[in-house]
Amino acid sequence: MSFELDHLFICTTLEAPEADQLISFGLTEGTPNVHPGQGTSNRRFFFHNLMLELLWVHDPTEAQSGAVQPIHLWERWSQRDRGACPFGVCLRPALEPAGELPFTSWNYHPPYLPPSLSIPVATNADIVTEPMLFYLSFGQRQDTYPVERAQPLQQAIALQEVTRVEFVTPHANSLSPELQSLVDTGLIDVRSGAAYALEFGFDGEQQGKEAQFQPGLPLRFCW
Repeated sequence: MSFELDHLFICTTLEAPEADQLISFGLTEGTPNVHPGQGTSNRRFFFHNLMLELLWVHDPTEAQSGAVQPIHLWERWSQRDRGACPFGVCLRPALEPAGELPFTSWNYHPPYLPPSLSIPVATNADIVTEPMLFYLSFGQRQDTYPVERAQPLQQAIALQEVTRVEFVTPHANSLSPELQSLVDTGLIDVRSGAAYALEFGFDGEQQGKEAQFQPGLPLRFCW
């Protein structure tokens, strides 16, 4: 496969106090990040093959600006308790060249990137009942970064690689062509449920254990 998962985001309350649940569980928090001009900030947790991002809007004006509004982050964040899907899925190349993306897309030029760089965003971005889908051509596995750019990968609880990603959604029976195309790659799965939730399976789920972070975070770990 030419693509793999780079990171997934969950929209949270301001400053993402929900991250403290993950720390109490045994995860090690990485460095936070701010997206200048986009109006968003995050707290991050890193595994060997991908990153979990807890994302919030710190500047509504920037998030609703002409350059940023088409990705509908403002709606996903501000309406996350009123029917909007709070998730996003980012792909990266698994091989070079990666080839054609599994979904139709348009090029988003974030204010925080050089003008020469863009982020392809799936054309279903305006369907805020689905995860936002996008692609980082410069993304790479977390365990391949040089020491000076490396994030903490060792957790107090031994979780290394995310081997399953599944979304629970009330709209599983009416997926857009873009989301269905991503599901067809096998990188993610979708199942029906009353409320949005995200499940990570780790290391083949050989131990038969699980942890729930709801209601604070719509997140479940299985390992």
